[in-house]
Amino acid sequence: MHEMAYKVKADFLRVLGHPIRLKLIEELKHGEKSVGYLVNKLKIGQSSISRHLLALRNTGILSSRQEKTTVYYDIADHDIFYVLRPIAVMIRKKFKESEKVLSTLGKD
Repeated sequence: MHEMAYKVKADFLRVLGHPIRLKLIEELKHGEKSVGYLVNKLKIGQSSISRHLLALRNTGILSSRQEKTTVYYDIADHDIFYVLRPIAVMIRKKFKESEKVLSTLGKD
């Protein structure tokens, strides 16, 4: 694989690697929301939310539109969930394995 392809993939995954960004994607899963709605729902400052939304938009994960003074964001490509679902499955599997190990501790 060409070196630039690795960089592009790493940059894309880095954008996904922030809890606020994952919360934003989850919040937008069922449709467009305004920045104000997201600020109120997530209880995070507008400047922080806007910075994370911009990062997601610049990566092509989100799209935005402006209506008068209100900016709305939506999922631009729902294929992002084909990326996130397997990660969630792996995490659940890992937690199940950890629970099994923890449950056997101290049973001697």
